[in-house]
Amino acid sequence: MFVVRETFTAKPGQASALARQLKAAVSLNPVAKTRVLTDYIARFNTVVIETEVEDLAVFDQQMAEYMSRADIRAAMEGYAERYLTGTREVYRVV
Repeated sequence: MFVVRETFTAKPGQASALARQLKAAVSLNPVAKTRVLTDYIARFNTVVIETEVEDLAVFDQQMAEYMSRADIRAAMEGYAERYLTGTREVYRVV
């Protein structure tokens, strides 16, 4: 099993809006085991999406689906204007 963690540093004043937007978008695919996190004791304006998948091929398939679905693209519209930078990390669950 793998955990894919996508971490965004939101623009000041945009973290809550980015988190709501990402949560709305990931909720459109209830099959994926995904959660959205915000900073509590961390860098300010941090928003994280964590997705658990059995293997990375499943993650690739989910990403392809996300990019092809009009409803998810509509939910994500303008999200790039809400953050400064981001990273993706992949961890193996042991």
